[in-house]
Amino acid sequence: MEINIVPLSQNLPLERGYVVNMVIKSFKGRKDVEVHLYRSAWDPEEEAAYDWENILGKTPEQMSLEEQDAIKVIMESFDRFERDELVRYLKTRYAQKISAINSAPLPFPIPQGLIPLHLMPEDENHGRIRLEKVPNYTLDFSVHGYYDLSDHPPILEDEQD
Repeated sequence: MEINIVPLSQNLPLERGYVVNMVIKSFKGRKDVEVHLYRSAWDPEEEAAYDWENILGKTPEQMSLEEQDAIKVIMESFDRFERDELVRYLKTRYAQKISAINSAPLPFPIPQGLIPLHLMPEDENHGRIRLEKVPNYTLDFSVHGYYDLSDHPPILEDEQD
């Protein structure tokens, strides 16, 4: 399993701000499926405690609904401790099923137009993995993963051996 942790190139303006994805070798008839992991829930008090004007240049009240998506993108991200715990959990629990785990800090300022992963649609190609629903989940924060099967090649019959 490959583990790629991109180091900080600049200080983050808050503790949160690390994104993580994993590549599952074989999933739903597809190979090398990239799954974008995110915190699916957070304490509203944590969100309210951040100085968004300092972090994003505006208060939430000054932002359009689209601009407020940047807040959700940040709140879905992991802090360094959560990222490290998640990587350890994935390495231990899914070592045989995952080919790579990747993590990088979010770019600041947050690019406009990013859509929070919890708002992404689900259909026959797009879906979620709810890791905390799996038996013996050991993390103390909930993690979901969003995937798009149409981005990944199907497993051919002769590859399944």
